[in-house]
Amino acid sequence: MYESFYGFSAKPFQLKPDPNFFFGSKGHKRAMAYLEYGLSQGEGFIVITGEIGAGKTTLVRNLFRKMEAKNILAAQLVSTHLGSEDTLRMTAAAFGLPFKDASKADLLTAIEEFLRLCDRQGKRALLVVDEAQNLAPRAVEELRMLSNFQTADKSLLQTFLLGQPEFRKTLHGSEMEQLRQRVIATYHLGPMDASETRSYIEHRMSTVGWRGDPSFGADAFDAIYDYTTGIPRKINTLCDRLLLMGCLEELHDFGSSEVNEVIRDIQHEFDLPASGADAQITSTTVPDKAVTRVSLENMDERLAKMETSVISVLDLLKQILSLPRVNKELSKRR
Repeated sequence: MYESFYGFSAKPFQLKPDPNFFFGSKGHKRAMAYLEYGLSQGEGFIVITGEIGAGKTTLVRNLFRKMEAKNILAAQLVSTHLGSEDTLRMTAAAFGLPFKDASKADLLTAIEEFLRLCDRQGKRALLVVDEAQNLAPRAVEELRMLSNFQTADKSLLQTFLLGQPEFRKTLHGSEMEQLRQRVIATYHLGPMDASETRSYIEHRMSTVGWRGDPSFGADAFDAIYDYTTGIPRKINTLCDRLLLMGCLEELHDFGSSEVNEVIRDIQHEFDLPASGADAQITSTTVPDKAVTRVSLENMDERLAKMETSVISVLDLLKQILSLPRVNKELSKRR
C-alpha cells in the first residue's frame, strides 16, 4: 500500500525472513563467520542462540544462498515440538525420504543410505534445526546419534542448532555431555546497538529504492531504538506501521512524535480494556512527557466539547425564554 506512495519497489520491512535484506551488523557478521567456519570443518554441531526476532532464520537463509554452488545439500527442521522418533521422521521428510508408517529402524536405515549416497555423489548433507529450544533432551540425543554416521575419514552429516537463549540450559544439562563434546562452535546473537539500528533501517529501505523520502529525524531513530532495543523483528513491525501511517496521512518526514504515536497504537492493541477514569491514562513504555502531552490533549478536547455543549444549551434556553407564550406562563406562576 505505502510502497507506491514512497516509490519503493517492495515492502522494506516485511516480517518474512528474506536473505535479500540481510544486514551485516557486528553480531550477524560474527555469527555468519561461525556458520561458515562450521561448514569448512564439515562435521559436528554449530549452535547459534538469540532472542526472539534477533534474525537467526534470516542468517541461515543468507547462508543457504551462499551455499548454492558448494555441493551442500541442506535441509531445515522448524517444527521441533517433537518426540525423539518424530524428530527422525521430520529429518527424513526434510531430506525428501519416505517416512510414513516407517519404524525407527527403517528411518535410521533410510537416512544412513541417503547420507552415503550423497557422499558417493560428492555432496555434503547439512541439517539445520530451528527453534531448538523446543527439543526434548531425548530428541537432541537422536540428533547426536545421527552424527555417528561416518565414512573412514569423515562425518556424513553436519548439524546446525538455532534456538532461543534457554536452549543453552538444555546444552548444559548433565545428559548432554556427549553432545557438548561434538559442538565445534557456539555463538549468541545479541541485539543491535543504536547506530546499527539506524543503519539497518536505512539499509532495508535502500534495498527497495529509497532516495530520502521519507526522511527520519535523529529523534525518530532514537525513539525506534528505545522501543525495539535493536531487535530486527520489532524494528520491522514498528517501521512497517510507521510507513503505513505516513502513507495514510501523507507524511514525508518522521520525528519522535510520529514514532511514539505508532508505538502507542501497537501497545493499545494488546492492552487489556481499562476501566474508570484511568482509561485515558495507561502505563506504557513511551516517555512520560509524551504520555502527559497526549493526556492533556485529550483533556483539552473533552473540555472544548463540553464548553460547546453548554453554549448550545444556553442558546436554546434563550430562544425558549424569548417566546411570548413562555413569558406569559411564567408571569402567571409568579
